[in-house]
Amino acid sequence: MGAGIRSNTSSSDWLWPLLKRHSLMMLLGLLLSLLALLTGMGLLSLSGWFLSATALAGLTVTTAQAFNFFTPAGGVRALSIARTASRYGERLVTHEATFRALTTLRSLAWQALLPLGEARLGGERRGELLNRLVADIDTLDHLYLRLAVPLLSFLLGLLTLLGMLAWLDPTLALILGTGLLFSALCLPLLTYPLGRKAARGQVQGRRNYRVALLEFISAQGELALFGATDRYRAALDELELGWQHCQRQLAALAGLSQGFTILLHGALVLLILLLVSNGVGSSQPPGALAALVLFVALSTMELLSPLSTAFAQLAGTLEAAKRVDDLLTAPSGVQFVSQGPTVTEGRIELRDVDFAYPGNGPVLKGISLELAPGSCTVLIGKTGSGKSSLLSLLTRSWEPVHGEILLDGLPLAAYSEAELRRAITVVSQRVHVFSASLRDNLLLANEAATDAELTAVLTKVGLGHLALDAWLGDGGRPLSGGETRRLGIARALLRDSPILLLDEPTEGLDRHTEAQMLRLLLAHCRGGDGESAGDEGVAGGETKALTKGERKQDRTLLMISHRLTAMGQMDQICVLEQGQIVARGDHGQLLSEFTPYARQYRR
Repeated sequence: MGAGIRSNTSSSDWLWPLLKRHSLMMLLGLLLSLLALLTGMGLLSLSGWFLSATALAGLTVTTAQAFNFFTPAGGVRALSIARTASRYGERLVTHEATFRALTTLRSLAWQALLPLGEARLGGERRGELLNRLVADIDTLDHLYLRLAVPLLSFLLGLLTLLGMLAWLDPTLALILGTGLLFSALCLPLLTYPLGRKAARGQVQGRRNYRVALLEFISAQGELALFGATDRYRAALDELELGWQHCQRQLAALAGLSQGFTILLHGALVLLILLLVSNGVGSSQPPGALAALVLFVALSTMELLSPLSTAFAQLAGTLEAAKRVDDLLTAPSGVQFVSQGPTVTEGRIELRDVDFAYPGNGPVLKGISLELAPGSCTVLIGKTGSGKSSLLSLLTRSWEPVHGEILLDGLPLAAYSEAELRRAITVVSQRVHVFSASLRDNLLLANEAATDAELTAVLTKVGLGHLALDAWLGDGGRPLSGGETRRLGIARALLRDSPILLLDEPTEGLDRHTEAQMLRLLLAHCRGGDGESAGDEGVAGGETKALTKGERKQDRTLLMISHRLTAMGQMDQICVLEQGQIVARGDHGQLLSEFTPYARQYRR
């Protein structure tokens, strides 16, 4: 709830720190990749030279006896072992570096998502946000694994190879290097434009498919009830076929680019074969050096092969990177100060507050309201009258269009986010249950609470039969709707905040349980610890009075309600209609002076 300190930033503000954090492992992965390429090319070249030199040495008895078989054979064995170890290490380190970087990026994205609040995320679907956190970030593994590492390995490997070849024949080294650079430049010019549309279509299609699939799964009950399952399933199949078509296009492009790479490389090898036949450097005829240079040219295919597919999906990766960047650099609609005063009393004042959602008409008009410290106020009114919007303004999920809201005599903007969250406890209409144990869900409200305190508060709300170690699962499936409501109330009782905001806290409960829960909350706000849910409550609003010695510090309570339970215990009742307060007073005053309230109460 709410927003954090955000500013307009560029991608470099998160990209470079991310690379710097994992630079050591990324650099190690690059070096191992380079070592695997060089040892592979060295193994092929040395083996070719060794076989050719051995064959030539065997033509005469004298050369056969003088030829050193052991050193080249040892070199072949050493290079083969080094290649195997470096290739394994390269796979291990580069993937580990990628996973760590993506894990860090996903944490950054989550930290960036939390402060955005309703003002920035009100129109976003949950499936879309989940796709950004998971699928789009996973797509970014292409940048390091399939683009940066092959490209840098190609450049470094080419420089190393040509430096060694130039020692034998500078002309051959120049021709081979020019051919390889030409091939490397042709690949992105061929694959990137051809794969741009398909790559973007694949990323967008898979994103749309995931969002639609999540909505389809979550709405199974409603779809089955209205007989729309087959229609939505057909729409899902159509989305799946769309991104799979793009995937087939990318696969065909990968085959085309691989074939084009083989063609260019084959032509280059034939050219080198023609040139070495005339001699290598000062060696005329070239002898076994011809095989050495030829096998060097053959081994360069290992440099070019990863580049053939590196640029095909680059457009889709850049699309995903842009979406992640939009999330990480999105400015918040509400700004908080880093340091501010402390809330002590809990006095709330609204002065001529107007509010409207972007692109819509006014929701609140000229709201002026004062909540004294320790007072209990209830807002009643029809759905859409602006009750929940008023609570959103108090938590700074939104900012008023006009007017001001004061807390302990200071504007809300003067308080830091941490202080505002500490000072205000909210029980919303929708109680979120995390996939964790009951204990973990309760400790969200008070991390310092002991098991004895957790058990005591569960007993008060009528959940004493549940074990603290009970696993609640996704959304609290083992709990009924009423138990979930009472879990939200238990969290509120565990919090020690001077202000308590309740948005239909007893919605869905039977009248008897509702009275018991309100009795607990009112006793909690008036300095008591509340009574057990098993105690008798009075629907009309009677609560047990506490002596002065039993009372702790009072808490300011503001509650939204459709039903008029416990109205007699409220210090102030405000009736909202079309965004305006049309009546206010205590229970007795409204019964005698405001006919619609009296009619609703009697009903």
